[in-house]
Amino acid sequence: MDKKITIAIDGFSSTGKSTLAKQLAKELGYVYVDTGAMYRAIAFFSMQHGYINADFFDKESLINSLPAIRLHFQFNADLGFAEMYLNDENVEKEIRTIEVSNFVSKVAEIPEVRTKLVEQQQEMGKNKAVVMDGRDIGTVVFPDAELKIFMTASAQTRAQRRFDELIQKGDTVTFEEVFKNVEERDYIDTHRSSSPLIKADDAVEIDNSNLSREEQFELVLDLVRQKQ
Repeated sequence: MDKKITIAIDGFSSTGKSTLAKQLAKELGYVYVDTGAMYRAIAFFSMQHGYINADFFDKESLINSLPAIRLHFQFNADLGFAEMYLNDENVEKEIRTIEVSNFVSKVAEIPEVRTKLVEQQQEMGKNKAVVMDGRDIGTVVFPDAELKIFMTASAQTRAQRRFDELIQKGDTVTFEEVFKNVEERDYIDTHRSSSPLIKADDAVEIDNSNLSREEQFELVLDLVRQKQ
């Protein structure tokens, strides 16, 4: 029988981390945890309560509200993956907008937010057989993960992917707006003081600028089999 392992997937925004993680979880029968959705849910909560907008960010009020924020994933058999619930409300669709994208890295910078979510993520993965993607999974959440992947691609490529995805969903955005968002998130993610986005020493780096989803999946599945 294959050994159960922990798979940590980190990388820049719009590198397809979630897509790859979902593919792997489905293939292996593992639990998939989208940590980005958790940070997005807190950003959405902050927007709902008027803690954050383009002009200001009331961090204190958000920190004080953290005990009242309940997050959980619920599997949707029709979709084939678990959706994000914020205080028992399905917010999967709401958290995927460009507006939430504009604020999520700022919310994720707050040490108290990261501490709360890292504890939850570690609890979710304590029994192994988990695929988790985010920014600090291999460095902070699961530093002992058997397989660590670090995904990257050019900013132009990532912005195009994200733009196509949003247009397909019916959102009204410009490519310039999406490209700016990608660059801003890269800067914040790599420069924050708490758990910045960095490649773990033992992570396998994959630049998927010119890889198809299938090629990438086969490449990583081979790495998984080696670890198992």
